[in-house]
Amino acid sequence: MKSFTVSEINAVLKGELIGITNQKINAPEQLEKAEINHITFIGNRKYGKLWATSKASAAVIDEKIELEPGENRVLIKVKNADLAMAQILELFDPGLPVLENEIHPTAVIHSTAFLGKDVRVGANCYVGKNVVLGDQTILYPNVTIMDDTKIGNGCIIWSGTVIRERSEIGHQCIFHINVSIGADGFGFRPSTDGRGLVKIPQIGNVIIGNGVEIGANSCVDRGKFSSTIIGDGSKIDNLVQIGHNSIMGRSCIMAGHSGLAGSVTLGDGVIIGGSASIKDHTTLHSGVIVGAGSGVMNDVAAGKTVLGYPACNSRDMLKQWVVLRRLVR
Repeated sequence: MKSFTVSEINAVLKGELIGITNQKINAPEQLEKAEINHITFIGNRKYGKLWATSKASAAVIDEKIELEPGENRVLIKVKNADLAMAQILELFDPGLPVLENEIHPTAVIHSTAFLGKDVRVGANCYVGKNVVLGDQTILYPNVTIMDDTKIGNGCIIWSGTVIRERSEIGHQCIFHINVSIGADGFGFRPSTDGRGLVKIPQIGNVIIGNGVEIGANSCVDRGKFSSTIIGDGSKIDNLVQIGHNSIMGRSCIMAGHSGLAGSVTLGDGVIIGGSASIKDHTTLHSGVIVGAGSGVMNDVAAGKTVLGYPACNSRDMLKQWVVLRRLVR
């Protein structure tokens, strides 16, 4: 079990230390559940009242919040309690599961595949023809990497993930359990006789930048032609669908159950709330925010926030909701 003094923790946070305690800290915990050897977090004034009844010996608090530490308790004031929490969680992180074998004997690796330095390949993995795995990349058990795929350095690919042929993955990416990269895009057209559907071949690929994280059970479909592209630093939640030939800029965020139809373009820093849907061939320019549960049917200008179904300017939608509430009274 890891354990730190409050001074050791504050050396990392570089905050303002208020109060004294002789307790060592052995875990972070939320305010209501914290015990005597825990450190907790208060980022909003409305939670400040819970400090008096919490058992925690230390709390990281936003610098704008005024609280007294109490007897044998400490407060650490910082500019951003959420970012400070991330630093503390890194301190107490127990680390990833260790694969004892460099290459597990049950893994199948094609003779033409290239593996960089310190690569780890778990049990029952498949690495196909001409695949490249960069230095220190880890494949946990039951990962499949199909032919001609290139994966950069320091990537972590969790169990059940399938990366289809010709995909290109950058450095320091994380794909969680059962991610699908490069499956066929959803392309069908009615047949000429009107009795069925014709499948449109999907012969493109997926290109993913550096530092991208994709949550469990999410799907990024290959392009019909050309590429589906995910920009550097983008973060994708669980159960997200990204349609064929979509292009996502740098540092975008997509929350759970949201989805892009085919050929959607996102600028840099776009944020899409949970369960939101974006129509095909739509462009959301840089800095756009889409509220949870919204349906975006048209292009959205840079920096705008949209809400509702169909989505419109968030202020206009809020006014509509106010009017509707008055009508039912």
